[in-house]
Amino acid sequence: MNQAFEATTPGPAPIQVAHTGRYPVRFTGSGSEYFRIWIVNLLLTLLTLGLYYPWAKVRKLKYFYSNTEVAGHALDFHGTPTQMLRGFLLMAGLFMASSLGGQASPVLSSVFGLALALAWPALLWASLRFRLANTSWRGLRFEFKGSLKGAYAVFGKAMLGAVLLGGVGIALMASQSTLGILVGALCFLGIYAMGPYVYFGLKRYQHQHYAYAQLQTEFRATFGDVLKVFMRTGGLTLLMFAVAGVIAAVFMAAGMSEAMSGGAGSKAEKLASLAPLAIGLVLVLQFVPAPYFQSRMQNLVWSQTGNTSVRFKSDLAFTDLFKQTLLNWVLIIVTLGLYWPFALVASTRLKLQAITVHTRLDPDTLVSQTRAKVGQMGIGDAAADLVGIDLGL
Repeated sequence: MNQAFEATTPGPAPIQVAHTGRYPVRFTGSGSEYFRIWIVNLLLTLLTLGLYYPWAKVRKLKYFYSNTEVAGHALDFHGTPTQMLRGFLLMAGLFMASSLGGQASPVLSSVFGLALALAWPALLWASLRFRLANTSWRGLRFEFKGSLKGAYAVFGKAMLGAVLLGGVGIALMASQSTLGILVGALCFLGIYAMGPYVYFGLKRYQHQHYAYAQLQTEFRATFGDVLKVFMRTGGLTLLMFAVAGVIAAVFMAAGMSEAMSGGAGSKAEKLASLAPLAIGLVLVLQFVPAPYFQSRMQNLVWSQTGNTSVRFKSDLAFTDLFKQTLLNWVLIIVTLGLYWPFALVASTRLKLQAITVHTRLDPDTLVSQTRAKVGQMGIGDAAADLVGIDLGL
């Protein structure tokens, strides 16, 4: 994790300063503050039938960014609701056309679905450019250096493979033979198995194209690293299902034994009183895989992102995230959803504060010496020309 990173693209040499620093990310937001923003956003979005969503998204992003501090300075989000409204209307139009086309004709549904799939890489690219170009730290905006061609390269092979496997699978299963159905099912399983490869491609595309001033990140994780996390999560998921099944089987067997023996007295009553505990334990086990995947993947992705001057280190503990996730869901259910903004703030704080920025550059020197150069390069100026799509990536 502590290996040196090398720059990926030619450009101005990083400013070399005799300095080594560690800057833990801090999140200063509170659930009570965000609750007021969240409830207003929710009500206005419902009253306007969704049209307030861009304004709600901007208010949310500004709050979370302004409460995220690195080296004592907060991030800032500069996107405007009118910018994001254009992107929102574009996305809404695409999904509406796909839905209406599906009601009119299966052929139209397939055509619009294919069009949406073909447009997805472009939407991803526009979203990343928009988000980074509208994010700043100490007055300097970030950039996303990835190309549109690169976005299509991420999903192109996967989309082609999914179409081919899906087509073969449908044809084989339509034959209604036992072998055809079996091989067809394996084809669809193959589509599912492509998930880790697509995820790795997406993270590599994102994390090797982040830029700040003349600094650009590199992503050093390999497909094997990402696949290990997927495989371990899959194994853990199967283990949790197995344990839950054993608990349920033991409890049911004990209940049937009591019923058959006619022992409807204190033993049966005691067994019935333990039913909520058994059910609760089974449900808790289902919460294990998601926080495990999130914690391990965050640590892998961010700890393998950086360059010769700046790198990141993430130490998000699975146990901490699991306990927070479990507590969040219990309180969300108990409060009928009103705890949601508090849960989001608590989870965000835990994830962000697990990240530390390691730098060989003095932040003050970096900012002061590059501000004029950045102005000449026009970094972030393209934000005004972007459609305003933000996919939350």
